[in-house]
Amino acid sequence: MVTLETVRFAPVCGVADLPVGLGRAFVVGDHSVAVFRTRGGKVFAVANECPHRGGPLADGMLAGEQVVCPLHAFRFDPATGACDQPSVCPVPTYPVEVVGDTVRVGVPG
Repeated sequence: MVTLETVRFAPVCGVADLPVGLGRAFVVGDHSVAVFRTRGGKVFAVANECPHRGGPLADGMLAGEQVVCPLHAFRFDPATGACDQPSVCPVPTYPVEVVGDTVRVGVPG
């Protein structure tokens, strides 16, 4: 995970632009990120590429609070990036701030 001391936050969208349970892709600096909003209103971001086969995670959906890869249904924890399948690398995670109605994602920089 990126530490808060080393990040640059950039606005990506409004909260209402994130459909509940589905992802949206954004480019922040040199990073392609997938941003999700849970039914409970939590917003989080992970890298937009599955480390297993490169699937676009933003095209996936949420199962509870886990990101489900659209290619092989591998699940990733949004807090740690850990995969539910053995021998699959974790996906990078990014800090998120919601300021008013604006979603901001932090990337290294």
